[in-house]
Amino acid sequence: MKKFGAKDQFAYALGDTGGSFVNLYVDAYFMVFCTYVLGISPYFMGTLFLVSRLWDAINDPLIGSLPDRFKIGKSGDRFKPYIKIFMVPLALSGIFCFTNVSGLSSMWRHVWVSFAYIMYGMCYTGTSMPYGSLASVVTSDPVERTKLSRARSVGGMIVGIALALVPQFIWQVNADGTQSPVPSAFLIIAVIFGIGSLAAYTGLLSGTTERVKYEPSKEGYSYKRVLKGAIKNRPLIGAMIATIGSLIAITGSSQFGSYFWKEYYQAPQMVTYITLLSMPIMLLLFPVIPGLVKRFGKKKTILIPSIVGFGVSLILVFIPIANPWVFFALNIVATFGNSIFSMLVWALVTDCLDYQQKITGERADGSVYSLFTFARKLGSTIASTVASYALGWIGYNSALTTQTAEVAGRIRILYTAIPVVTTVLIIIGLGLVYNLKEIEEDEMAKSA
Repeated sequence: MKKFGAKDQFAYALGDTGGSFVNLYVDAYFMVFCTYVLGISPYFMGTLFLVSRLWDAINDPLIGSLPDRFKIGKSGDRFKPYIKIFMVPLALSGIFCFTNVSGLSSMWRHVWVSFAYIMYGMCYTGTSMPYGSLASVVTSDPVERTKLSRARSVGGMIVGIALALVPQFIWQVNADGTQSPVPSAFLIIAVIFGIGSLAAYTGLLSGTTERVKYEPSKEGYSYKRVLKGAIKNRPLIGAMIATIGSLIAITGSSQFGSYFWKEYYQAPQMVTYITLLSMPIMLLLFPVIPGLVKRFGKKKTILIPSIVGFGVSLILVFIPIANPWVFFALNIVATFGNSIFSMLVWALVTDCLDYQQKITGERADGSVYSLFTFARKLGSTIASTVASYALGWIGYNSALTTQTAEVAGRIRILYTAIPVVTTVLIIIGLGLVYNLKEIEEDEMAKSA
């Protein structure tokens, strides 16, 4: 069997690229497309996000447990065959989300939007859960797992660069100086991203090797038994709390950011420049993270910048910043802890999977990972739902191309409050609940 190496890291990064092409685009621009192009109420969008996540509570465990219940295909692999099944429907769902159905009646527009979003959610579950669990069977070495987690964060960053260019195409300047959306551009980008998603997933499947093989439990599979173990898995619960905070930041900032930059600074294209300028920071972190983890451990590496970020984020809430570039610089500091968390979270998850095996004697990575993924979706849902409802509460009017100054000010407060919530949840989850020590993590990995 091939030794773990750079090929595994590169291919594993492509897996996150494949999912992010659809996931990040939908998270950032689906509500923008529906409110600005289709004229759908933000209250309806908030309700859709909420209902779809309630459905996720049912289908996530079902889909996530499939690799634990059934091995399919002749390769002997546990997770890769399931990614292969769902990757094409996922790409199609992204295209459906940005299909311009504004010519349909109001009822059928709402039906189409609901169908497309729920389909997207199920297909993303079908690829993301086996993909996340894949890291635990590519290698059992803690250092190598940290490298996979780091590689995964870079995979999403590649899409972030492409996503940064989106505002340049979806907005046009009108004769009166206001900006309005370009409906056809949303769909063209969705098609391009769908093709990119399929290409990236193909690279993942061909470049990774499932090295760690686990025998099924002699008692047979039982999701109830998995849940009992998860309730006792304190590190998993801590990581879930922290990841809820992280996804509130990722989804809330990307989704609400378009409204913030357009309405408060009257510069939606700023999203492009700010995103591109953020990338070098992630690239600088990439070679440094393993050394920081080796010296301080995963928890401290995340917690220290998160505590600093909490203080800076409070300043941004209470003190309006007139210069967008000064705001950008301070916001980088406010969200720095979450940036590091995003690079290390998957290494934390594999440690939680090992701990689950330690306390239960059973390996059920897909099922346990589905619980963690549901926590991520919960964070995303909180951000999407609250952002949608909050737009209505503060007086946002989807019939207007430009909102009033009063509404823009309220949007600023909501946007700057996101890092406050995020840092608090990361500090609680990792600082107070997550109780694994580095020595325990190394010992569990060796026995896995």
